[in-house]
Amino acid sequence: MIKTKQKVNAAIIIIGNEILTGRTQDLNVAVISKWLNDLGVQLEEVRIIPDIEKVIVTNVNNIKKKFNYVFTTGGIGPTHDDITAKSIAKAFNLKYGYHKKAYSILEKYYSKNDFTEGRKKMAMMPTKASLIFNPSSGAPGFIVDNVYCLPGVPSILKSMLDGLEDKIKGGKKILNKTITLKTVESEIAEPLRKIQNKYKGTEIGSYPFFKQGKVGVSIVVRSTDKNLIFDCCKDIKDFIKEKKIETI
Repeated sequence: MIKTKQKVNAAIIIIGNEILTGRTQDLNVAVISKWLNDLGVQLEEVRIIPDIEKVIVTNVNNIKKKFNYVFTTGGIGPTHDDITAKSIAKAFNLKYGYHKKAYSILEKYYSKNDFTEGRKKMAMMPTKASLIFNPSSGAPGFIVDNVYCLPGVPSILKSMLDGLEDKIKGGKKILNKTITLKTVESEIAEPLRKIQNKYKGTEIGSYPFFKQGKVGVSIVVRSTDKNLIFDCCKDIKDFIKEKKIETI
């Protein structure tokens, strides 16, 4: 992976009626965002959209211009409502059909009797797309320009990410430090605001929680500069000590 100094960003488009109806809970955003963070790519936007061709095409065409990388999840399986591949082809004005290499991979993966029409459908995509290797279930994902199309099944998606690392050119790794306090947000809001204004190169987030009968707040400081994180955390610890707030 080539490291660059400029900011590199990404977006995720989650495609699937089952997510919008609440039938299925999305687990992929957390996996992809952590993976991107380790590569120095900042996830800046997530959209959830239905399995409707026009909606997919519109969102892909809109979002691909704004971000270095776009990841789609879902809709590349064998059923009638898996229309992501066809929609991506339409968004890029590319021919949609059997991808020769993808077809060959699936033909070898399944026995002759098991290579059904539904499974053949998983080889249909933009015919000039690059493939994303799938070590879990055979059916590859694919890449068109800066759009990376992945399956919706979390375990399969996660297994495919390692094969993409050499295709992602990230910026500086995004570092973070967490300070957990036994307090409430209103008690620390003002001093945190002042510190955030002081350290423009950092992002400070406060996240309240209630766990095992304890009320608290986790303060997370993020930056690509470890020295800024250190200085910022020192100021936070100073006001914690001054206010006599207990750390957890």
